Amino acid sequence: MDLQLNGKHALVTGSTGGIGLAIAKALVREGAQVILNGRGGERVLRAAEEIREEFPDAILNDFVGDLSRADQVDALAAAFAHVDILVNNLGVYGPKAFEETTDADWHSIIETNFMSGLRLSRHYLPRMKKSGWGRIIFISSESADNIPVEMIHYGVTKTMQVALARGLAETTKGTAVTVNSILPGPTRSDGAAAFIREFAKSRNVALEVAEKEFFQTARPTSLLQRFASVDEVASMVAYVASPLSSATNGAALRVEGGLLRSIL
Repeated sequence: MDLQLNGKHALVTGSTGGIGLAIAKALVREGAQVILNGRGGERVLRAAEEIREEFPDAILNDFVGDLSRADQVDALAAAFAHVDILVNNLGVYGPKAFEETTDADWHSIIETNFMSGLRLSRHYLPRMKKSGWGRIIFISSESADNIPVEMIHYGVTKTMQVALARGLAETTKGTAVTVNSILPGPTRSDGAAAFIREFAKSRNVALEVAEKEFFQTARPTSLLQRFASVDEVASMVAYVASPLSSATNGAALRVEGGLLRSIL
């Protein structure tokens, strides 16, 4: 299927690994020109090399900077005036008891997971409306609905993203611009792979056994009963980024393997 992305300009934040890198690859595969982003120049360079190994004709740009900082968002916006597709993927997570989560912890995760996408959307959304076409996509999480007790602060920021995406979508009425959020579930990223290795080591079992045990005990409602691949998530994002998804706006789209039991 031709997703009609040839020549579109896309920005994928946090795109040096995991879901972000897979999204960048999926968009490049469909002909989009992609701006890669990461906080370290070496990681951005490696990501670009990996993409070009698979897609030698890829048209790539990059912005090395920490987009949790307002001044870095301003610098990126100054460097790249035109973006057709904004994928707000940048995010951090980590378990921490609510009672031990300080104001500084809250401010830090909100700046990274939420404010980065808010600031970029505030810059690019008016320009998309003026140009007559655009896509803004927030990479949220099933944790937006199923707040994890071991990292409430993370779940809250994911809910904030969904709410922001819906609110921004309301401002696009009658235009060819859409704003949606994607809710991945447990996904086999580098972080998840490391977690399962530690999980297996702590129980002295094989990785396959550890993954099965994880889903039976920690995520029993999952219908997939395995980690999704980053490519499975990226495929959904590529479709939502395309002109073919023009009737999908203000939606929270799930790629969580049926983990969430609510039907709406």
